[in-house]
Amino acid sequence: MTTTRLDRGLVARTALDVLNEVGLDGLSLRAIAGRLDVKAPALYWHFKDKQALLDEMATEILRRVTAAAPAPDPDWRVGLAHSMRALRAELLRYRDGAKVYSGTHFTDTAYGASMDAYLRTFTDAGFTTRAAARAWFTAYSYTIGYVTEEQAMGPDPADPPANLPVDPPADLSADPEAARSGAYDLAARAERLAAYPLAAAAGEELFLEREAGFEAGLAAVVAGIGHTLAPGAPGASGV
Repeated sequence: MTTTRLDRGLVARTALDVLNEVGLDGLSLRAIAGRLDVKAPALYWHFKDKQALLDEMATEILRRVTAAAPAPDPDWRVGLAHSMRALRAELLRYRDGAKVYSGTHFTDTAYGASMDAYLRTFTDAGFTTRAAARAWFTAYSYTIGYVTEEQAMGPDPADPPANLPVDPPADLSADPEAARSGAYDLAARAERLAAYPLAAAAGEELFLEREAGFEAGLAAVVAGIGHTLAPGAPGASGV
C-alpha cells in the first residue's frame, strides 16, 4: 500500500481523474481508493459518503473555473458572457462534469471574491442587488443546463468517434448507449418526423454545432437580462 498522505484535495482530484474514465455512474469510493492504492475505508476519514465527495469534487471544479476565468470586464454583458464560457469550458473537461457540479453544496467560500467582483459589474451599472443576483443565476443555470444536455447526448454527431455506430436504431430508447453516443442520423430522424416538419428541421440546430448553439443561447440570455432586469427595463422595477 502507498504511504501517500491522503487529504480531501488529493481524493477529490483523483476522483475527477477516475470520473473521466468511468463516468458518474461508475464512480465509487472503491474505484478511487484503488487509484490511490489504499483501502476504501480510508476515504471515510475524509468523506462520510459519496455525496460528500461529490460536493468536494464540485468545489474543486469551481476553484478551477475561478482560476481560469478572466478578470471581470467593466461591461456586465461582456463579463457575464466571459464567465459563462469559462464555466462551460471547465465542465466539459470532465465526463458528466455538469451532473457532478449541479445541485451540490460547495465546501468552502473560495468562490466568494470572484462572484462578488462579477456581481459588482452589475451594481456599478445600476442593477439592484436582487437584479444582479437574478441575472447571474439565470445565465449560470442556462450554462449548467446546456452542458448537461450536450454531455448527455455524447460526442458531437458531426464527428462521432470511430468505434461508435454512425446510424442509431430507429427507436433510440431501445438502445440507450446509441442514444448517448451522439451519433445521430439526422436524415433518418427527419424521415421519422416527416409529419412534423418543424420538429424535423430542428434536428440540425439541436444536435449539430454545439459551440455555436451555446453562443446563440447565451446571447439570448444576456439580451433578455438587459431587457428585463437592467436599470430602466420594463421588468426591473420589481427586482
